[in-house]
Formats: sequence, structure tokens, C-alpha cells
Amino acid sequence: MGNYEVYTKDDANVPVKAWTKNVAFEDFAREQVLKVATLPFIYKWLAIMPDVHAGRGATIGSVIPTEAAIIPAAVGVDIGCGMMAVKTSLTANDLPDSLGFIRAAIEKAVPHGRTGNGRGNDRGAWAKTPKKVDQVWTGIMDEFKHICDLHPKIAKSNHVNHLGTLGTGNHFIEVCLDENNDVWFMLHSGSRGVGNRIGSYFIEMAKAEMRTWHINLPDKDLAYLPEGTKHFSDYVQALNWAQNFAKLNREVMMSNVIEAVRSALPITFNAKIKAVNCHHNYVEREHHYGKNVWLTRKGAVRAREGELGIIPGSMGTRSYIVRGKGNEESFCSCSHGAGRMMSRTEARRRFTLEDHVAATKGVECRKDKDVIDETPAAYKDIDAVMDAQRDLVDIEHTLRQVICVKG
Repeated sequence: MGNYEVYTKDDANVPVKAWTKNVAFEDFAREQVLKVATLPFIYKWLAIMPDVHAGRGATIGSVIPTEAAIIPAAVGVDIGCGMMAVKTSLTANDLPDSLGFIRAAIEKAVPHGRTGNGRGNDRGAWAKTPKKVDQVWTGIMDEFKHICDLHPKIAKSNHVNHLGTLGTGNHFIEVCLDENNDVWFMLHSGSRGVGNRIGSYFIEMAKAEMRTWHINLPDKDLAYLPEGTKHFSDYVQALNWAQNFAKLNREVMMSNVIEAVRSALPITFNAKIKAVNCHHNYVEREHHYGKNVWLTRKGAVRAREGELGIIPGSMGTRSYIVRGKGNEESFCSCSHGAGRMMSRTEARRRFTLEDHVAATKGVECRKDKDVIDETPAAYKDIDAVMDAQRDLVDIEHTLRQVICVKG
């Protein structure tokens, strides 16, 4: 037996295998998982990662294999959210003692945050899209137009003006040092406004379908789209487009981060000596146990044998570049981070600004009340999370951040 715990209940159709030994698995999140396990189209079992915590309908940190159906809310609204990291030829000795101007250069190069409720003059969007962004958008805009012709409401979203932008919440850009004091750039973001619009639109469509077919569910957010229907194929097309947008979004941002640091340092350096770009909120058609199934990773990273992935800690702890072990019982998956210990509201209630400043000592980052909900103590112990999934991944590099940019 692997390094997991098994959960089930009387009305479940499949068991739950949870890599949660010695890490918190809150009761409400466990209840959510067991509700998903009652659905008739779940294949084999659910795999739960050690960063698991309650989400909308399905828990974050879930790997959900399905036959002939997809649950849009299990994918969520930040479709294709994920990580990108690149190793550079810089070392710690190449960085100045004061890192504030490098952080400022990155913040100038990449729109981040959100103002004006995302409307005009939003600092988190491009006021005028750069040529680089327009060139990338040209390669994906025709398919987007086709999707919008079928579903016009999706067009009313931030799309090209969000390409190459960071967002808010737990999204970040970091400059890190590895175990050899080599410099890495790392970032976390997804499909931004357009992914949110696509996800929200099809979540509501799935709920409407459930009402039309009089299907009762243990949670309305587990509404699904059956394969073979028009809405299913439309969703898969939009989903794949949004996942590609998210990947390109990270690539554009990373390119701008590299240029920003080059402009801030008096030395030349190479970037992308080693590069990883991986989703952790997405759906893919995969082959497991002799069958092709739809695999939803909601807050989980693919970890096939030899495949590189990224598991970030919080803004004051370590992050990891990992190499997958190809553990089939987890459907070749691992966690997507440390995982929250508490809600954002609880973190703001429990921790003071002084707590946050102490927890991020030595990191050039925001130290104001508006990021207290992202303070390290709001997250699980990354060491315990990594130990719980030692049969899923090997650690390739250990990174500690020296600069962190948040929206």
C-alpha cells in the first residue's frame, strides 16, 4: 500500500485515496471529497493531495478521473492556473544588497493587482497592449472569436488586455535562490479575466442542464456536462483555449520579468537554462489503468515519471522544483503548493501586520495590511506537505525567495 489513507462512506461509488498523513485534512473538505465520490461517473477512485482544502463544490488538491463527463466547477474559474520557473546564469553574488529596485522594475514591467473593480484604468490590465502581447494574441484570437460566435457572453471579458498580467490573491512573481545559490525566476498565474468568464459561464450552463434533466446532486456545484452533448464539446474547446491562454500568459510575463531584471542589473546573464511551465487547474484526456478518461486536476500538478513540476510554498517559505515518480495510484499527480490552513478572512482576523513583517523577514516584498491573508502562517507546513507525498515526487531543487511581487 502507498503512503496514503483511504476514506469511503456507504453511498460512495468509489473510495478516496488521500496523501494526507501528518497534514491537516479539514472535516468540511473531507465531506466535499466524499460527495464527489458518490457521482456515478468517477473512475476508479479520487486522489487527494496533501495541500487539500475546501473549495467550490470540489476540494482544492483533488485529482478527479471521470468517464464521459466533466464537472466545470471542479475545474474552477481560473482555468489553466499554474506555475512557471526558469533557472538563470546569475548567482546570489550577482544580486545587490538592496533588492528594492529590482522588485520595482518587475512591478513596472508586469501589470499586477486590480483597481476600479477591473474596469477602466485598472492597474492590473494593459492600458495599451505592447507589440509582444499583440503578436501572441494574433495566434489565438481566431479561435476565441469562434468560441464567442457560439457563446457571445464570453466576449464580454478582459482577454488581450490581460495577456501577460499577474492578477491578485495568491498569484506572484518571485526571484529565488536554489541550494547552490543559483538565481531562478518563478511566477504563478492563470487565464485571468477571460478564463473566469469561460469558467463561470459553463458552470451556470451545467447547473441549468441539471435542472432541465431533474438530476439531483449532493452539491449543486457538482453539476456536470455529459460527453456527447453540444455543450460538452463547446466547453472542452473553450477549456483548451483558456488553458493555452494561461500557458502563454505565463510565458509573456516571464519574458518581461527577464527583460526587467536585465535592465536593472549592470551585468548580462542567460535565462531559461532550465524551464518548467505547468498547469495545476485543468482537464486533460489521459490514459490510466487501460482506459482513456477525463482527468481534472484541481490544485494538483501532473507528475509522470521523470516529468518536472513546481510546488511553491508561501511567500516566506521554501518552494520546490520536483521530478515526478509516475505513481499511478495518484494518477501521476502531486500537490500544487502548501495549501491554505485557513480562509483569507480568518487569516486577516488572526494575524497582525507585525506578524507578517516578521514572517517575511529577509524577503523584499509587500509588507502591508492588504497582504496579511497571504502571510506564511495562513498556509500548511510545506515540509509536512512534501513528506506526505514522498512517493509521488523527488525534490530536484529547493528554492527560497528573496523577492516576491504580489498584486
